Amino acid sequence: MKTIRVIPRLDIKGPNLVKGIHLEGLRVLGKPWEFACKYYRDGADELLYIDIVASLYGRNNLSDIVRKTAENIFIPLTVGGGVRSLDDIRELLRAGADKVAINTAAIHEPGLITEGARAFGSQCIVVSIEAKRIGNRCEAFTDNGREVTGRDVFEWAREAVDRGAGEILLTSIDREGTGGGFDLELTRRVAEAVPVPVIACGGCGKPRHLSEAIQAGKADAISAASVFHYHSLEQEAGMEKFSEEGNIEFLGHKRGSLHFMADKIIPMGIRDVKIRLRDAGIQCRDHGASLSNEPSQGNDHRLRHGQPLQHREGAAPY
Repeated sequence: MKTIRVIPRLDIKGPNLVKGIHLEGLRVLGKPWEFACKYYRDGADELLYIDIVASLYGRNNLSDIVRKTAENIFIPLTVGGGVRSLDDIRELLRAGADKVAINTAAIHEPGLITEGARAFGSQCIVVSIEAKRIGNRCEAFTDNGREVTGRDVFEWAREAVDRGAGEILLTSIDREGTGGGFDLELTRRVAEAVPVPVIACGGCGKPRHLSEAIQAGKADAISAASVFHYHSLEQEAGMEKFSEEGNIEFLGHKRGSLHFMADKIIPMGIRDVKIRLRDAGIQCRDHGASLSNEPSQGNDHRLRHGQPLQHREGAAPY
């Protein structure tokens, strides 16, 4: 029986953690590294950072946030958004990322997948696929769901793996932020099409959605945002100063009072999620494992879990 990973997703715009619906209508929720540290303490298996406007503005400014996060957490960290070259991948790995997610650049320059896998190992290269149903087809989108590519999702997933991707991050644009559940058919078809792990993302809102993604969707990992973020906000008191890059009205008027979402999303903590998964007969890591594996010295991202990441023979150093 495979062990399922639980991965909070943190979408970032500027210095802030944000959340939207269908990857749009972004509202500021807080500081990403504070949420990341809480999820680490609560037993997250990995963390996912995505700069959701990086490709639009031709930038990648996550390095400082990654460094700050990597100083305090010791679980794998995947970072994406605006990754366009081997130098971008190298910079993020040096900053503390364990894996790098590529979407837009992978579509436009598929050779980057192969180059990245050769240089750093397939285990470092995650291809992010933003999928949307267009008629009877599922098409891949780029630029945080803004740009149509015309690429069939399932064909693209197979090509990405053939080129060296070690994992697929699959986000349903149609379901993202809605709390309506994962797109199970989409997830299952991609999982059956490729021999590498598939992370299901987009739509988690209720406890049953978690087990559905694994049992019916055949996903290897679950990535969610709203259910974890709103659970964290329910625990928070007080306000901080935030940059006005994004819609901060949510912070001023709704933070700490999340009943307006109760009909769609049930906030859940990571420990609760893992208990529910076990109750459904799904194997997942013990929620205290992340703490017991914390290195006693240093913060080298390659030493998470006490062992260095394995790279392909001949791979170049970071």
